[in-house]
Amino acid sequence: MQSVSALRAPAWPAELELGFARRGDKTVIERRRHRGPLLVQRPFHPEADGTCHVYVLHPPGGVVGGDELVLDAEAARGASALLTTPAATKLYRTNGARASLRQTFRVGSGASLEWLPQETIAFGGSQATSTTSVHLEAGARYLGWEITCLGRPASGDDFSTGSFRQCTEIRRNGRLILIDRTHADSAGALRRAAWGWAGRSVYATLVATTASTALLAALRASVTPECAGDLFAVTTQSELTICRWLGSSAEQARRALGAAWSLIRAELLGKPACPPRIWTT
Repeated sequence: MQSVSALRAPAWPAELELGFARRGDKTVIERRRHRGPLLVQRPFHPEADGTCHVYVLHPPGGVVGGDELVLDAEAARGASALLTTPAATKLYRTNGARASLRQTFRVGSGASLEWLPQETIAFGGSQATSTTSVHLEAGARYLGWEITCLGRPASGDDFSTGSFRQCTEIRRNGRLILIDRTHADSAGALRRAAWGWAGRSVYATLVATTASTALLAALRASVTPECAGDLFAVTTQSELTICRWLGSSAEQARRALGAAWSLIRAELLGKPACPPRIWTT
């Protein structure tokens, strides 16, 4: 059970700004600035093309009401970066103050950026908003996912109170090409109604800036839910491929989206998936 002190912990704002640039045969962190407990350590270059893998660290390990976490990353022309997190983001229950997570990504011409965080766990009683804004120049490529767990069913937390709002916006040369909103509210019917999530507690979305009939068919044929009752769907919208998963296990959601990522990455970036090492530790 979350302690009373966590309920009343003071807000702890944090900001991290990263700038990626192509230098020779690899992408490097050219600019790094942080304030508060949000930072990165050394970058990794596990791929032959020099893609820069970085792990966004939040040492407190959890987010309480009133916290504000701001991540701003820019991949300059020709750069290639993959950002992930070393562990799940935990949204703790609050006495009323709302937490805020904001991610802003800017991707230059010919550059690519992948945002593949581990899951977000919204504890019962939490109040939080997460906003992801992506700004693409011509020829820029983006792939990102979000995996969300409402409550902790194994611990008896079924998210009977709380609210988690999410919004992803993608713009190409200033023109809006996607706006995707989800509002998980314990008081609403969406979570339990048969027309909604029918009691499922884990949902995930993957968005990539590529679309083709062949890719759509490959995803539908290759990515199948492991358990009866879990759902996986793929749609295309203009230049986007959008995958959605609904079920009751974050681990299964990661495997499903990981399989989709592998197929999409080959088409979008022309190279195989290279899972960050932190995912296996």
